[in-house]
Amino acid sequence: MLILTSCGPSPSPDPDPSPAVETPGATDEPAGPTYVPDGTADDNLPLFSAIVAQVWASDQRASGRAYIDALIAAGFDRSAMQVTQDSTTVGNPAESLQFSVRWGEKECLVGQVGPSTGDPVTVVLPQLAEGRCLVGTTRAIDW
Repeated sequence: MLILTSCGPSPSPDPDPSPAVETPGATDEPAGPTYVPDGTADDNLPLFSAIVAQVWASDQRASGRAYIDALIAAGFDRSAMQVTQDSTTVGNPAESLQFSVRWGEKECLVGQVGPSTGDPVTVVLPQLAEGRCLVGTTRAIDW
């Protein structure tokens, strides 16, 4: 009769979990652009552009209200905004929508979207007379 025995290390217990190790370069900062209330129009253009792109990619892309609501949700001042009509005087969808946020005393964040525009356009432009950003008739932002 043959009996086999083995001498080997006994299994060791699971080690205690080690403390979390921080990844070099990791921060608590948001991944995308942020609203800079004390910044310039140029400081806030990345966020403005990101919001416009996000709405443009949604099923609300032809709604001026969707752009305004998204900008307000991000912290932009409703009372400093303008937006054009979603449809023409005969009820057809507008070929382009423009919307803006007056920034300070001299600048505006301006966006334009629509079939005639192609990809969304966002820029910083100088304010027009009387603190306006858009030329022509705009609709009331009264919602």
